[in-house]
This record gives sequence, C-alpha cells and structure tokens, in this order.
Amino acid sequence: MSTPGDPSADLDFARRVICAEGQAVTRIAETVNADFQLAARKIYHCGGAVVLSGIGKAGIIGQKISATLASTGTPSHFLHPAEAIHGDLGRVQERDVVIVLSYGGETDEISRMLDLLKRIGPQLIAITGIADSTLTRHADVVLCFGSVDEADEHNLAPSVSTACMLALGDALALTVAKMRRFAPEDFARFHPGGSLGRKLLLVEEAMTFRRGENLPVARDNLTVREVLHVVSQIKRRSGAVILIDAEGRLAGIFSDSDLRRLLEQRENALDLPIAEVMTKQPKCMHVGALASEAMHLFNEFRFDELPVVDKNEIPVGLID
Repeated sequence: MSTPGDPSADLDFARRVICAEGQAVTRIAETVNADFQLAARKIYHCGGAVVLSGIGKAGIIGQKISATLASTGTPSHFLHPAEAIHGDLGRVQERDVVIVLSYGGETDEISRMLDLLKRIGPQLIAITGIADSTLTRHADVVLCFGSVDEADEHNLAPSVSTACMLALGDALALTVAKMRRFAPEDFARFHPGGSLGRKLLLVEEAMTFRRGENLPVARDNLTVREVLHVVSQIKRRSGAVILIDAEGRLAGIFSDSDLRRLLEQRENALDLPIAEVMTKQPKCMHVGALASEAMHLFNEFRFDELPVVDKNEIPVGLID
C-alpha cells in the first residue's frame, strides 16, 4: 500500500460515496413487491428461529439484521457459512427460516452450505444483487436489488451492495415487527440497559414504593397526626404520603415539604384534617406509561414524588 506523504482527504469523493449509497437504497424501494411480502410472511409465521448467514462484509450485515430481528420480537441468530460445515449446522432446524446474504450468490462457502441446508429443509430467503445464481436457484424467495456499482474508485470494496442489503434486511425486520404489533413496552423488555432502556422503562418498573410492600398510604379522613402515625409503621421512609378516599381511589398527596410549611404557619398543624392541607387531585401516572413521561412531569412541575395508579385510580406505587 503506497503512502505518498500526507494527502488531504478528498471531501468531494466522500460526498459521492454517500450519495451513491443513498441513491441505490432509494432505488431499491421499487423492489419491495410480492416477493418481499412473501418473505415477510415466512418470517412472521416462522415456527423456529430466523437464521442469518453470509460471508465477509455481507456476513457482518447479516449479523446486524439478525440483531434487529431479535430486538424486535423475532428470535434470530447468525450462522457463519464456513463454521456451518464444521458442526454449526446443528443450529438450524427444519422449522427455521434461513436468510442468506450474498451479492453474487456464488461464494464457495455459501454454495456448500446451501446443499447441506436443503437436506435439513428450512425455508430459504436470498438477499442478493444477481437474479440468476446458485443462491437464487436454491432459495424459496429471492429479494434481488439488482446489479450495482460499488462506491470506491475501483468498483471493488463492498459498499453500495452492503448498504442495499442492510436496507432490505431492516425493512424486513421492521415490517415483521409491525405485523406483530410490536409496541414500545415490548421493545423495552429487550432493551433494559443504557439510555434506550431508561427511555423505555415503564413506570411500574421505576416505582420506589409498591402496594403491599412499603407504599405510604393513608385515608383522607384522618388528621395530620394520625396520618404520620400510620406511615411511621412503614420501615422504609418516603418523602410523601398518598391519601385515598373510602373507595381506595387516589384523593391527594402530602409531602415532607408540605408538612414543614404547615408547621411554620399553623400552631395546631398536627390536629388539622389531612383533607384540608393535602394537595388534591395530584399529578399521577397510570400503569403502563413510560417512565420518561414521569420524568417529564418531574422536570416540568418541580416536585419529587409521583403516585402511580391503576385503571380504577387506585394507587399501586410511588416514584420518589
């Protein structure tokens, strides 16, 4: 590899690479047809796992598509063609769907694997650029995006072709997720960590205090003193008390800061009815809501405690 001094980056060339990939991906939207519909239905009705396979750069794209499928509710894993003939074919069952990615469809490792897959009997989907190849002849469904020129100067480095594969694979995975009615709460179950997990966390998963365990709840017909006595029996202390009516529904909330202000302003503060000094009809969240929505309320209204209620407005927890 030649290193002629310290050449500057050709930004116009970089832009052409991006445009070449973008234009190719836009063009392959036209190939989403009855074959794509059939491929999506095969994945949707798959009784096992969706197995992705490919070699080289196409294999790396296959791993990403497999990860997208798995994270959106479709069991999936990756099978390396070279490892397949050395024992990893045991990962494939007849009830699976195998998606093979190969631009030309004639790679030796893939051709050998295809013969062995036919003996097992899974459904086979090809994502390729060439309509007539060993791969397409073995496939039950062919998603062909057509011949493309790679973006490098020598038309050699997989770039445009792999961008097309990725776009088709993502389209398949997300179309199937839509068919499954995959919802944000489903997505959250597969993404518990990191900022994405926190964004999709449900309020019931974020509750600090829970009904039946340590939830500070008292009737709204008691005095302040009596309410404080009730919650003093709870081992874990919270910054607020949830008040409920005779039917057990949320009636109000009374916080530590409310108590401090009351003691400063009223001599007989502890003997006042809690219903007179509590915050009535407080902000609350319903079970099933995203914790990010609760965080929005915390930031907007500058309070520290937020009750969580069920569909009947009965408190089930407190986010502190």
